[in-house]
Amino acid sequence: MAGSASSRHAAGFFLGTIRPALFGFISGITNRREIDREAIMQFKRSSGILMHVSSLPGKFGIGDLGSCAYDWVDFLEATGTALWQVLPLNPTGFGDSPYQGLSAFAGNSLFIDLENLRELGLIPAKALSSPPAFSQRKVDFYKASRFKRRLLELAYANYRKNPDVTLQKEFEQFKLENAHWLEDFATFMALRERFKLVSWRDWPDAYRLREPQALLSFAEEQAAVIEMQAFFQFLFFRQWFALKRYANERGVQIVGDIPIFMGFDSADVWSMPHLFTLDADRHPTFVAGVPPDFFSSTGQLWGNPLYVWEEHRKEGYSWWINRVAATLKTVDIIRLDHFRGFAGYYKIPAANKTAEGGEWVDGPRRDLFDAIQARLGELPFIAEDLGVITPDVVDLREHYHLPGMRIFQFAFWEDANHEFLPHTYPVDCVAYTGTHDNDTAQSWFKLAPAHEQRFCMSYLGYPPIGDIAHAMIRAVWSSVAVFAVAPMQDFLKLGNSARMNLPASTSGNWQWRMQPDALTPGLIGWIRELNIVYNRANPRQGWKAGQYFRG
Repeated sequence: MAGSASSRHAAGFFLGTIRPALFGFISGITNRREIDREAIMQFKRSSGILMHVSSLPGKFGIGDLGSCAYDWVDFLEATGTALWQVLPLNPTGFGDSPYQGLSAFAGNSLFIDLENLRELGLIPAKALSSPPAFSQRKVDFYKASRFKRRLLELAYANYRKNPDVTLQKEFEQFKLENAHWLEDFATFMALRERFKLVSWRDWPDAYRLREPQALLSFAEEQAAVIEMQAFFQFLFFRQWFALKRYANERGVQIVGDIPIFMGFDSADVWSMPHLFTLDADRHPTFVAGVPPDFFSSTGQLWGNPLYVWEEHRKEGYSWWINRVAATLKTVDIIRLDHFRGFAGYYKIPAANKTAEGGEWVDGPRRDLFDAIQARLGELPFIAEDLGVITPDVVDLREHYHLPGMRIFQFAFWEDANHEFLPHTYPVDCVAYTGTHDNDTAQSWFKLAPAHEQRFCMSYLGYPPIGDIAHAMIRAVWSSVAVFAVAPMQDFLKLGNSARMNLPASTSGNWQWRMQPDALTPGLIGWIRELNIVYNRANPRQGWKAGQYFRG
């Protein structure tokens, strides 16, 4: 393909003075993002359910954006639930963690609905007629990825062979609108596959250090492979935005998630090393983590490169503005992970084997949020303000009127005035029974120390042990917190095997899947009544408690 128009077009991208080039991308960083402000929900008393896309049921090994997702939205509408909270939607690497994404902007192609590709004529029906025997209880990421990747490649090949004019125009428009991240991401993924998925720190120097001539040659030789990666992104976002429209039309808003730090093995760190704490050889100099505390004598060494905030400031925080803007096109409300890191973060020398020996340094604070607000307007953020929270973190959150978080499971080891007990919650918080990092409610209670069990049982009015999860949900729903959210596992009263993530562990996480028959009429009725009783029902339903109980 060396002499083809597409390969010549792709090759030009890598010369800074010629950018755009790959697929006709526009130059520079997009400064304004079109955000549907009407779709952004004002923070009014309501409820939500936390369940990631991967946990939806489906035929092809992992939850996707097909009929199972639309059925889920219908369930939320039927129960009067106004919020669907998901984990980061970015593609994942080793360990399958959504919080170690390969990109701050890209979507996870594993979530692409294959049935939709069949409807578009991109794959034949027979290709879906005999899928492998996938587990309905756990995601096998490797098995699902192998199956889906083969069919996604087939879809791209068929698109190239017989391009639909309408789809082609949509794809070209998508590439133009997302040029500021898509070109680097597609190239990064093509290189990553060329080098057998090893971290880019182990690539040959010419690619690791982004030597222009090497990248030009690669773009020319692998133009179709690079474009294929862009096509996968086009398919993901085409399906996601259709699903989001469907949800918004039914009064369901989507709560997304932005991890504060990027994983080292990401397109963003590779393509913009000056924004991260890397040396001239592109090795991390300082990394993220938290210091030793009551729970860990050596602290937590996360290993993510830190930001060079001065470089971000010089560029007007354009990377962050684009990241937030892109996320606000994808979701309606954003949970900011590790919010305290924007006020001050723990800086650990990269050579350290533990988190000991680090130091606290100031974050960007208001400078960053003022820049985002000046460009994008009001900030529909939830501040994940858990852990050791100092006055500067509280001041930063309160300055922008951001709700913080309260976790019911953390409430019972101290006194009756503990800030995580529902009767102490302020209005400006989001109350959870637990999050993706917690055990399920049933399992938490089973494993809690005896004194916490006694305190919890007394607080909840001594419900049957089998109903602890529902009693916890009711307590959280009854609070004055503006949002009340629980993981789907707690509505289903599931045990430890349904836990989504165990922090600091490296295997067995992110795998839980909801069973296809889980959404029963009884559960729908219970959640609907809960939302009505505690005035959290989606206002679009027009349900009133008095009318409801009069029949």
